[in-house]
Amino acid sequence: MSEQTSQYRTLLTPLLQEAVRRGASDLHIVVGLPPILRIDGEILPMQHEALSESDTKAMVYSTLNPDQIARFESDWKLCFSRYYADIGHFRITVYYQKGNTEAAIRICPPAVRSLSELGLPDVAADIARKQNGLVLITGPTGQGKTTTLNAMVDLVNRERRCKIIMVEDPVEYRQTHRKSIVVQQQIGSDAHSFGEALVHILRQDPDVIAIGEMRDLETISIALTAAETGHLVLATLHTPDAPGTIDRIIDVYPPQQQPQIVTQLAATLQAVISQQLIPRVDQSGRILATEILIGTLAVRNVIRERKAHLLYNVIQTSADVGMRLMDESLKELYEAGIITYEQATLRARNPDYLRGESSTPNGMSEEKAGPAPRRNVPPR
Repeated sequence: MSEQTSQYRTLLTPLLQEAVRRGASDLHIVVGLPPILRIDGEILPMQHEALSESDTKAMVYSTLNPDQIARFESDWKLCFSRYYADIGHFRITVYYQKGNTEAAIRICPPAVRSLSELGLPDVAADIARKQNGLVLITGPTGQGKTTTLNAMVDLVNRERRCKIIMVEDPVEYRQTHRKSIVVQQQIGSDAHSFGEALVHILRQDPDVIAIGEMRDLETISIALTAAETGHLVLATLHTPDAPGTIDRIIDVYPPQQQPQIVTQLAATLQAVISQQLIPRVDQSGRILATEILIGTLAVRNVIRERKAHLLYNVIQTSADVGMRLMDESLKELYEAGIITYEQATLRARNPDYLRGESSTPNGMSEEKAGPAPRRNVPPR
């Protein structure tokens, strides 16, 4: 390590330490601004002078080895994980902005939390215990999908004697061998791409395959094939809800292939868990709201008929098997006083349901359900 690199590693260290101490999810290194923390979803500047172009470049380069420097300067982007024994584990995304070197650093929690600790309903554990099929965890960026994925892997790891192979870009949680063998492959250091990794994974005798993100047709195709051939496949996808997830998977294929994929998806889908993290009203952090779709016979029939919009009705009428709509989760959290009315309606698909102006969260009924709840409702 050169003297200058060592100097900027020393400058970066206290920033990382403060980010960990304050419970931040991310640290942003941006030219012209002080270092920025994201805490409970909010962007907060640190008490620090604005960073210059040379500051950000030197700080970022202090985290890179020579091979990574060459890849970054060739590809103009890089994502990798770095573990500092004295601080913690970080996912570092390096990029250019207006020719300047900058970084977004994700602070990875030191341990995998259980599904119940994350606030997921009991049915999530039942889903993780499936022996085969496809389980999808969906939602926008930064809503805890990777955390839920790792919690499911941890449950399998504690309960089953099997081989689990995870493909991530990059690795965020460090899994340990318990009852299972857990192999964690990182894109960029262990494989060139998700597609390439998955092709070889199928030759490595896996029972469970966890995919950090289903990004493209190749990844989705191999995941469906693996689920169809007796593996349990857990994966994340950037889609807002269960119907959007079904449409997204089908639409990524050329029209002539879609009938086959519809049949394959209907046969293999075990569940979709869609999630959002919402600020608590007491400002003590964020809480998880979830939408749960279970691959029942009714769900499979809707998928085969290419009528994903009807899944809202199926979910609403299937609470007995653990299904729930996002709006039901939001209303439950709001009525318990955990989140504000504004936060609930901001994320609701059907705000009328939260106001009591619709008796059903899917918005299909015109029946009134009484006066709107008053807690946290702004004056008219």
